[in-house]
Amino acid sequence: MEGKERKLENASGPKVLVVEDEPTILEFLETGLRYEGYDPTAVQEGKRGLELALQGTFDVIILDIMLPDMDGFEICRRIRERGLDTSILMLTAKKEIEDRVTGLDAGADDYLTKPFSFKELLARLRALLRRSGHTQEPTELKAAGIILNVETREVRRNDQSVSLTPTEFELLKMFMQHPRRVFTRETLLNRVWGYHYIGDANIVDVHVSHLREKLGDKPPRLIRTHYGVGYSFHPEEAV
Repeated sequence: MEGKERKLENASGPKVLVVEDEPTILEFLETGLRYEGYDPTAVQEGKRGLELALQGTFDVIILDIMLPDMDGFEICRRIRERGLDTSILMLTAKKEIEDRVTGLDAGADDYLTKPFSFKELLARLRALLRRSGHTQEPTELKAAGIILNVETREVRRNDQSVSLTPTEFELLKMFMQHPRRVFTRETLLNRVWGYHYIGDANIVDVHVSHLREKLGDKPPRLIRTHYGVGYSFHPEEAV
């Protein structure tokens, strides 16, 4: 992929430029963003990222600080010098306050320190998009008698409250956002537990089992198992 940007098709949401030189993180971000309905373009090189950013066609930029050819601070400064007000979320492996201050002084709107959870990154993206007048995520998701409130994190099914752990909530939200889409266990681990998670993939099966129990999900399943692959959500088959 080096020297080229990756553009994922079939997305119509907010346009996101991702500038990150670590291939694993880059793939994790662009795949996750596409699943969430964003329209991502991913590049590894700072100079190419700056070139694309200056076109002014993106709603938000996710910008790593430590890039091999041009650091994120310089890219951020040049974007602001051109008068562009595109929202910028900086990623850094550095935890020193000075680095955070430098990034904000250069014109960044927010920052995340690696390793980070994908759900936190999404929350920060939504906040940046709201500030700039964009909206992305509905307040409530509804399917099969389930009502999931994204803001209050409350879940009800058939007018009965359902108490979920934070992990169960994130799994259910992802399933409800993408009905009938098959998620592999690896994708679920990356999206809910984070790309830095190194534990056993069977943890996914345990949490799905608990989620089914709390939802009263009996055959034919609302959350369907694809043996050897993962899971998908089929609200039309719920009873």
